[in-house]
Amino acid sequence: MEWKQVLQEILQQAVETCEVAGVNLLVEKDGKEICYCEAGYARVESRMPMRRDTILRLYSQSKPITAAAAMILMERGLLDLCQPVSDFLPAYADLTVSEGGGVRPARTPMRVFDLLKMTSGLVYPDNTTMAGIQTDAVFQELDRRLLTDRAMTTREVADALAGCALAYDPGSSWQYGTSADVLGAVIEVVSGKSFGRFLQEELFGPLGMKDTAFWVPADRQDRLADAYETVTGPGGQRSLLRYNGNNLGIRNDMKQEPAFASGGAGLASTLDDYMRFSRMLQQGGKLDGVRVLRPETVRYLISGELMDPQQIAFDRWIGLDGFSYGNLMRVCKRPDRAGYIARVGEYGWDGWLGPYFANFPQEKLTILMGTQKKDAGTFTLTRKLRNVILSTLFGL
Repeated sequence: MEWKQVLQEILQQAVETCEVAGVNLLVEKDGKEICYCEAGYARVESRMPMRRDTILRLYSQSKPITAAAAMILMERGLLDLCQPVSDFLPAYADLTVSEGGGVRPARTPMRVFDLLKMTSGLVYPDNTTMAGIQTDAVFQELDRRLLTDRAMTTREVADALAGCALAYDPGSSWQYGTSADVLGAVIEVVSGKSFGRFLQEELFGPLGMKDTAFWVPADRQDRLADAYETVTGPGGQRSLLRYNGNNLGIRNDMKQEPAFASGGAGLASTLDDYMRFSRMLQQGGKLDGVRVLRPETVRYLISGELMDPQQIAFDRWIGLDGFSYGNLMRVCKRPDRAGYIARVGEYGWDGWLGPYFANFPQEKLTILMGTQKKDAGTFTLTRKLRNVILSTLFGL
């Protein structure tokens, strides 16, 4: 069976078994599209099919774009990644670290590169650690004010997070958290522009990413996919339940420009738009004659790696064996340790609702997948598709 048909059947099976409501896949090699597949529905109730212009909530797949924005400021000499975050956000001058049931002053300053590496000590909400509980309180306040005329801004969220205890001294370990949200506030201070405006003027506009933003205008709302979760009944039968929550301070309906432009989770986009960003990176920072980053900056952006104590913490992340982390992306260092077919130097990230991005610089290959599945990240379907594509194209 031809490999593209295999991919189509995998997508269709995922829909039929209620693993996802709808899904699409776009693969590009050497700057040319070699495969596009789609299956299922963007909106199950109205039977609206998933299409390549379907708009998807990126959640954490926003992070590589935030990292690229920081690189723009770095190469212009406006941002030194070694600077303390407190140089831009004074609330970060007196940080504390959770220890022994209490807090103590942080022994090291948080630097901008800690935000890019997730070595800042900032965490996402949880209900088991002091850092997580205090962070959860910030997001509860963000949620309470989200739909009011007092919605928290990007800067307010970042300043509030500075009042939370860190999980560890900056630079001493690794933990996934709100670093990219704080980086968005840093970018606002350095650029003198709102984060959304900076991205539009420096990335989305120049790259022709016409459907990418922190909100979806009224004339495009009919292309925004609904989000779903898979529910298993008493007899093991699976069904789909529509998800309407406002997770991590992101409005699910995305109907208006938010006060909080979340660098870690806030963007919406399409596969074609995100491919333009991916292709720009593959081509050393330039697309269709427009340069947004210099080649050396792109090489730095895509080659991140953690130091040993940080890597030990990162290795606890199930499913990323063989990878390291830097500039808000995974980077493959040891493909032989991965749980699926991987290539040295591949990089990218995914999102909470399942969108997926992987660039393979040596092979000039890009894989993008779009879906809106609650609590997905990189999941079984993603790995199945990767394995078919890589084993076919490279004979591994």
